[in-house]
Amino acid sequence: MINLVEPFLNSKKKYEYKYEGLVRVGREMPDLVESALKMRCTFNIIGESPQAFVLQIANVNFEDFNGIPGKGVFSPSQKLTKRLSAEFSQPIVFEFSKGQVTDIRTVPGVSNTVVNIVRGLLGFLQVTVKTTQSFYELVELGIHGVCQSSYSVQEDSSAKELLVTQMVDISNCQQPAALYRGMALATEDKLSKQRGDNVISTVKYIYTVKSTPEGGLITKAFAQERQFFSPFNVKGGNSRMLALREIELLKVSDTTDKIVTGQVQSRGNLMYKTDRDLKPIPLLMINLNDPIVDLIKRLAQANIYHVDSATSTEVLNLIQLLRVATLDNLEQLWKQLAGNDEHRRWFLDLVVEVSDERILKFLESRFKAGDITGNEAVQALVVAFNHLSAEPVSVALAEEFLTIPFSKSQPFLWNTVVLAYGSLLHRYCVYTDPCPVTVVQPLLDMAAGGLSKNSEVDMVRALKALGNAAHPSSIKTILKFIPGYSAGAEKLPTRVQGTAVQALRLLATRDPHNVQDIVLSLFVQRTLPAEIRMMACMVLLETKPSIAMISVISEVLLEEDDLQVASFTYSVLRGIANSRTPDNQHLSTACNIAMKILTRRLGHLSYRYSKNIHLDWFHNDFLFGTSTDAYMLKNGSSPIPTHMMLKGKIHVIGRIFQFLEFGVRADGIKELLTEKLPQLEKDFAVTDFAAIIKILSDWQNIPKDKILLSAYERVFGQETFWMDFRGEFIQNIMKSVSPSAGKESSVWEKIQNLQKGTSWHWTKAHLVYEARSVQPTCLGLPVEISKYFPIVNVVTMKAKAEMNPPPKEHLGEMLNSDISLQTDGFVGVTKDHFVFYGINTDLFQCGIEMKSKAVFGLPWAFDLKINVKEKKYEMNMTPIKTATELISLNSDVYAVLRNIEDSSLAKMTPMMPEPKASQQALPLARILPTSRDEQDTRDDTIFSCGRHNISSIIPAFEVLEATPDPIAMVKALALSPAAKPLGYEGVAFYLPTSQREDIEMILSEVGEEANWKMCANANMDKSHSSAKAHLRWGAECQTYDMSMRVSKACQPEAKPSIYMKMTWGALPSIFTTISQRIEEYVPGMSYLLGFYQKHEKNPERQASVNVVVTSTETFDFRLKVPSRTIYKKTIPSMLELVGFEKANMTT
Repeated sequence: MINLVEPFLNSKKKYEYKYEGLVRVGREMPDLVESALKMRCTFNIIGESPQAFVLQIANVNFEDFNGIPGKGVFSPSQKLTKRLSAEFSQPIVFEFSKGQVTDIRTVPGVSNTVVNIVRGLLGFLQVTVKTTQSFYELVELGIHGVCQSSYSVQEDSSAKELLVTQMVDISNCQQPAALYRGMALATEDKLSKQRGDNVISTVKYIYTVKSTPEGGLITKAFAQERQFFSPFNVKGGNSRMLALREIELLKVSDTTDKIVTGQVQSRGNLMYKTDRDLKPIPLLMINLNDPIVDLIKRLAQANIYHVDSATSTEVLNLIQLLRVATLDNLEQLWKQLAGNDEHRRWFLDLVVEVSDERILKFLESRFKAGDITGNEAVQALVVAFNHLSAEPVSVALAEEFLTIPFSKSQPFLWNTVVLAYGSLLHRYCVYTDPCPVTVVQPLLDMAAGGLSKNSEVDMVRALKALGNAAHPSSIKTILKFIPGYSAGAEKLPTRVQGTAVQALRLLATRDPHNVQDIVLSLFVQRTLPAEIRMMACMVLLETKPSIAMISVISEVLLEEDDLQVASFTYSVLRGIANSRTPDNQHLSTACNIAMKILTRRLGHLSYRYSKNIHLDWFHNDFLFGTSTDAYMLKNGSSPIPTHMMLKGKIHVIGRIFQFLEFGVRADGIKELLTEKLPQLEKDFAVTDFAAIIKILSDWQNIPKDKILLSAYERVFGQETFWMDFRGEFIQNIMKSVSPSAGKESSVWEKIQNLQKGTSWHWTKAHLVYEARSVQPTCLGLPVEISKYFPIVNVVTMKAKAEMNPPPKEHLGEMLNSDISLQTDGFVGVTKDHFVFYGINTDLFQCGIEMKSKAVFGLPWAFDLKINVKEKKYEMNMTPIKTATELISLNSDVYAVLRNIEDSSLAKMTPMMPEPKASQQALPLARILPTSRDEQDTRDDTIFSCGRHNISSIIPAFEVLEATPDPIAMVKALALSPAAKPLGYEGVAFYLPTSQREDIEMILSEVGEEANWKMCANANMDKSHSSAKAHLRWGAECQTYDMSMRVSKACQPEAKPSIYMKMTWGALPSIFTTISQRIEEYVPGMSYLLGFYQKHEKNPERQASVNVVVTSTETFDFRLKVPSRTIYKKTIPSMLELVGFEKANMTT
């Protein structure tokens, strides 16, 4: 047995090794391009003291590769080799004892990139050898962090060597060296992780350890790291990163030389160190001295009259340049750019991506100087605070905005400041455990202050910010606003109580059991307002409760008297029961059991009551899905909602992004209406519409201070926008557009400018998200997964109006004027989506990039003629002479190679050749069936506005009196200089009689030989008891036809019913094919939906539907088609079937 304890270095000897490191990034498939880097060198280890050694690196050679493996060779990168050699030649000292590298020291000026490569090189010494065991597991420090390692040892007695194999589980690290940015607001989904992942890594080390009298000498060290990555699930295809490191001992010699290292400083241990600010964007490597002002001016000019897709990718260049600018640079740029609206907007939109304390100090200067508008401040602050690196210094600087007077100058701005500060705290607490209570104290003080002053707005604002922060220490404060937990809380406004309950939503992920206890106790308290109990239900189910807790909810619902609470909770449970997303995997099973218990009692409740609609889907192969929830909350028996919410989530690769949420509180409007119309507390009829409109039109008498409407928006679960709309706001709007408004109105000034001719332009460049994952490799090089999504929005408009006579005193004078308006403009957006995978340092990049670009543009030019008094409206869409790209979608994957020393020689090669999709000719006339010859040689493309222009003319629209003249005419023509117009022409006639309303329409194909027409006739009895429609089309409207009749009845002796019958003659073959396909699915779908069916022979070429109302909440349904009858009784209605008799339902 070999007598060996641990690896050992003799401080009186010199060890000479050779090193080769290789990293390849690609698909590992034949004939696909990949990128690779290779570094070779020799190095000496010389003792400075028994535990301190000097590392000398020499003969550095750096090479790169970009091509198809086996069909190309590595190329030397001489400039990069020279730069790296200069840094590697600097003295490097490390401490080594008992097989562990404990400290690395270098002279100042050696880059972090080089120090990390040194860590990868010295990692060959970091091995724990146990000769008494052939297999053992340890948790130990390495370049990947403090991770789980598995060892196996094989002995070669004849050579007196041990072969030690070490496998490192980098997915199981107590202290990982990996760094993540941009995902703090994404909830981890462990159940999704069980179905697959987008990254899988394996790390293996093999050491040859030779026995010597002094200890173990490592003569060879081999490292191999494989990583597989996919934007979705690696099971469905992936990219591969392969890192190899080989070190071999060349010789050992005695040394008496004294090495002079000079002043060195500690750079830490062997664990990889990542720059906290992650400065280099992996998609580009540019000269960081490029002038920022010139770039902003170029981007602004390129996107004035259209969206310039060619320059949209330079948005990231600008962000990179701004991130390396000093605070003084930013102040100087502001002075240069603030005077020009375009340049100012571009600068403010993108300087917020400087994600450290510099942007806070810059914005603080703007707030204190007051040289930005409130609107600019809101936009800048929201993005800056939410994209800010959540460090202690940043949080301290952000807190100062709560005390700057400008922050409180406008209610909307003050709301934004407070909410944004809460969002920053949320991300700070993700990375700081425990999270100090001092950071959230200002918000706790605001909440306490609002409560002591009994200020509803102050309480709501503070609670919303606390909800954003989700600081564990805030629960005690939040409970002060929740009934049952604090004396007097039940007297607070329902909105305040509800906001407090909602403030627990994000705390549920940090303290689920405590939050569950709180919201469950609220849900079972029947004395609380229904809205509070329903909100408690929402939060409770977001905590993913156990099956036992779902059973408790079910038992409560079986005895529940409040049908609003019962209906809402039942609908939420039903939505989860049908869910397919991984996070609801266990909960949906529990909810399915609850459905079997509750459906008989609650399944019939209609949309008269509070409801939740849940829709979701998930694809296991892609590990991707979405879910959408719509909530409608009501109180008492009133059919008018008091609170409505719509939220969407994105499920992707083990994370859940609460992407967008919108909410509206309308209890103020409800109170206003029910005060004047008490019947709305119980019922809602068609006749109530007129009364509601009359109340709202009496805007002068709406109380100024009454909050009629509140709206909010959440992005990634964080509330970013909140605003109350009071009676005064409505009054100001109505007053400014009232016919009696005069020259004091803001609208008057705009009308005057419109007559002179006006133009308006707006751009918005924005980095929607930036997500980065950085993980070390065995070489000390960082492998990075990054996703970027920048967009550029552009709107340009010109308009001029002529009014005869022009208004002189009041806006109402325009009602008697002939108005002619000419306008043209453009609206467009460019969306760039980048995914990078590979090695990214400040010196070089090697990897693969997926680049996707979507361009949407819509130009317009039209003339509009209006005479309100005579009810004449004419619109002409004039041809656009400039070719415009309406829609463009393209995507490609590249193997990329860049280095800072040869930035102009960057290599970016498509991984595989892709044929360009050609734009086939598609004349407009081919969109609808035609009787003409199918061979059409026209060359125009519908993607170019320059060739296809829509011309529309809508003359006098008379609907009050019958006339043989058309009430509307429309022409849609494709114009080309080389051919005659091609398209369609439509006319509509209104021909009422004393018994019925009658409309006839004719659509004709335009062309010398064209005879295709579509003729439609629709009429309705004046009693509104029946309606008929007849459609014919083909050659002179004679080829195909179908008709439909709908009738309703409500006789005293019969139940209300609706009957519809459709008949048809000859139909195109495609109709028959589609109907046959549908018929294949009818039996299965009818069974799944609980319908019954009978096979019987019904009339040919005919289908009928009969719906009979059996109660205010149910109806019977019967469908007859030629081969079968499908029916079901007592179907729950989505809408309450009230007012049936009132709404002209008599014959």
